[in-house]
Amino acid sequence: MTAAGNRHPRPSREELAAAAHRTLPDVVAPGLDVLFVGINPGLWSAATGWHFARPGNRFWPALHRGGFTPRLLHPGEQDQLPTLGLGITNMVARASARADELTAAELVDGARLLADKVGRYRPRWVAVVGVTAYRIGFGRPKAGFGPQPEPLGGARLWVLPNPSGLNAHFTPETLGAAFAELRTAVQA
Repeated sequence: MTAAGNRHPRPSREELAAAAHRTLPDVVAPGLDVLFVGINPGLWSAATGWHFARPGNRFWPALHRGGFTPRLLHPGEQDQLPTLGLGITNMVARASARADELTAAELVDGARLLADKVGRYRPRWVAVVGVTAYRIGFGRPKAGFGPQPEPLGGARLWVLPNPSGLNAHFTPETLGAAFAELRTAVQA
């Protein structure tokens, strides 16, 4: 990145530890085309204030490869998303080092709060990035990737793979293809 304001700050070990349990503001506006729903903020995101900020997280490249952004955006440019009809929120607001630190009860509560938020902001589509969190939070143990049969707060619902670098089941290319499939559905 060329602009100094768009470089990833390198949080110290102390800053990362202090970020535990912090929350991030949503990037949201009424009537978005797609509201992307992360599982919860990681410590790097909580320390920087940017969604999907950890180097190695593949959300921003997948968003671009999928055709949602005209160029690869840096997490520090997240406030540009609503002008593209996109937003970001999380199922669980509190930050943690790993998503597997969340309890099932937190995911269920998060799904309920997400339904309220979707009803309030009325996006056309909601894309949950993480099938396991979706299955637990929404009580759909057999749910797979792609479109879901039930709407959420009036929005169409889609499940995408988790873009975390820890999710080795998906390459940058296959993640981009999964995002592109959603993009095709949004444009239809």
